[in-house]
Amino acid sequence: MIHAAIFDMDGTLVDNSAVHVEAFERFCARYGVTDWREKMQGVFGMGNDDIMRRILPESLIREKGLQALADEKEAIYRAIYAPHIVPIAGLVDLLGRLRQAGIRCAVGSSGCRANIEFVLEKCAIAKFFDATVSGDQVTHCKPDPEIYLAAAKALGMKPSECVVFEDAEAGIESARRAGSGRIVAIATTLDRAELVKLQGPSVIISDYRELADVASLLR
Repeated sequence: MIHAAIFDMDGTLVDNSAVHVEAFERFCARYGVTDWREKMQGVFGMGNDDIMRRILPESLIREKGLQALADEKEAIYRAIYAPHIVPIAGLVDLLGRLRQAGIRCAVGSSGCRANIEFVLEKCAIAKFFDATVSGDQVTHCKPDPEIYLAAAKALGMKPSECVVFEDAEAGIESARRAGSGRIVAIATTLDRAELVKLQGPSVIISDYRELADVASLLR
């Protein structure tokens, strides 16, 4: 039986992959990094430290530091996204129905805390969440299970009692390894054909309007 819900953020609360790509483009242009696109394959859902190590020269990381570089890129992202941000279709209605059903909710994201607070505030959905776990609160980001284990614990639940909403391969693997009771995959970052190939999702949706029957989701 499902008693709690954990939502990833990027691509799950908001469809923002293209905004992150634009932010990386502007960020990398500042430092003359031109081959970043080729190195971005498969990074969605991962933490900033892992992404920065993959796309940036080691010399730049030594000079500036991972945290300062990540903070700079995320500030660009928030500035770009603030005028346009909206929750994924059907999300607010789903969160309301989960609350009415007595289901506690958390955010479990590899993103930084500042980005989580930004999304929850701008989308006016903070009231629906009982806990948040960000990438800067854990030792290992997705695909490691730590974020989802921590989010379940913060809700006072076992992972097997939680449904996880995810969009990225790294996040789905994280939820699977954590032992989540059910994984709902949303086709934002990956399309349905790609999601079908992954181990873990029991439900695949285009947006939350497809989840009309909350009771069946919680069985």
